[in-house]
Amino acid sequence: MFARKVSIHLKKDSLTEFTKTLKQQIVPMLRKQKGFKDELVLAVPDSNDVLAISLWETQTDAEAYNNSDFKNVLKALETVIEGTPRVGTPEVLQTTLYEPRAVVSAA
Repeated sequence: MFARKVSIHLKKDSLTEFTKTLKQQIVPMLRKQKGFKDELVLAVPDSNDVLAISLWETQTDAEAYNNSDFKNVLKALETVIEGTPRVGTPEVLQTTLYEPRAVVSAA
């Protein structure tokens, strides 16, 4: 599994519009991408900073998205972001999202 981390600075009072665009445009587009697994978006309280973490099956899948449809994401968000989002690629060491849960038997 591979991760993409995008740090975004929003314009003042634009979190609601950002969230709406995320739900209506960006997440549906991500779900169509080869290898896309999940999107986690975190907002920093009392700040205009947002962190988006997407999980991908492979680094190749994430890079293909970055080189193609990520520009459409930036276009969709251009009215709510300030500056250029910073993209990073941290290593996924552990996730429980896609592991089967252990069955606990009643004793």
